[in-house]
Amino acid sequence: MESNLLLILGAVAAGFLIGRLISRKKPVYQLQNTGEALVRIVISEHLPRGSWHLLNNITLPLASGSTTQIDHILISRFGIFVIETKHYAGWIFGEAGSREWTQVVYSQKNKFQNPLMQNNHHIKVVQDNLDFLDSWQVQGMVVFTGTAEFKTIKPSGVYSLQTMIDHLRSRDVEVLSENRMQFCIGRLEHLRLALTQETDVQHQTNLQSRRRY
Repeated sequence: MESNLLLILGAVAAGFLIGRLISRKKPVYQLQNTGEALVRIVISEHLPRGSWHLLNNITLPLASGSTTQIDHILISRFGIFVIETKHYAGWIFGEAGSREWTQVVYSQKNKFQNPLMQNNHHIKVVQDNLDFLDSWQVQGMVVFTGTAEFKTIKPSGVYSLQTMIDHLRSRDVEVLSENRMQFCIGRLEHLRLALTQETDVQHQTNLQSRRRY
């Protein structure tokens, strides 16, 4: 499994390089970063599509008029998984209850929002939009896809690509029928905003506006 993931990582890096060279010829706006692409590829390679359906880079409107952007929503008969992806190198210091975590690369320290708390907001948005489900049927996962190493105890709910797949494969209790699963897919596809540069810019503007208050 680890060797396969290394091959996937190399393929994605090469693909992004090629994509940059031909991007001017492609009309579709690309929003996925390397980490998000890795999660998408690994899930598609290792989970049967009949039981799992992955939505990528989903921008959902909020009642306030702003938006929230979710890396992945994985819909399955075993539940719905809201995935936040971080593609980092260096050392990571963070606890579940801390507002910020720290990335250390050599002598440089960078603070970033606790991704568990960040994803809790995304989970709540998905639960609100799928209000016909019980809240426990919608769960969160934070996946670190780069070479970063945790120097504190890795909090519950944080995974690597390897442990993400192991966790998802371990799910063996069906909690959604096929019809309910398809209804969830249809509801989210209907609600999500189009994948365009304008959507991304508007989301970033909304995000910066919220941070000022």
